[in-house]
Amino acid sequence: MKWRMRCLAKVLLVIVGIAVLGWAVMMLWNWVVPALFVGARAIDFAHALGLLVLSRILFGGFRGHGGWRGRRQWRKWQSMTPEERERFQAEWKSRHGFRSGDE
Repeated sequence: MKWRMRCLAKVLLVIVGIAVLGWAVMMLWNWVVPALFVGARAIDFAHALGLLVLSRILFGGFRGHGGWRGRRQWRKWQSMTPEERERFQAEWKSRHGFRSGDE
């Protein structure tokens, strides 16, 4: 029962978050764009959600910064032996221009 309540709460939180972001996009668009561009018109909530999705597709993607790639790299780092980590760090420093006195 607890698991269902948590899932329901998360789904509700996501829906509320999407609604708030859509409302914010609509308010910002209707405040800024008609004032800047002659002939631009105000948009409604559905258009604001569409604009939000379009901007995420074009500029942000749907994963956060790092996403699964960062976790995969962290697991790789954790599975290295101390000797492998030292070798990796030395190679990384030599590639990126660090000298022994820069640490």
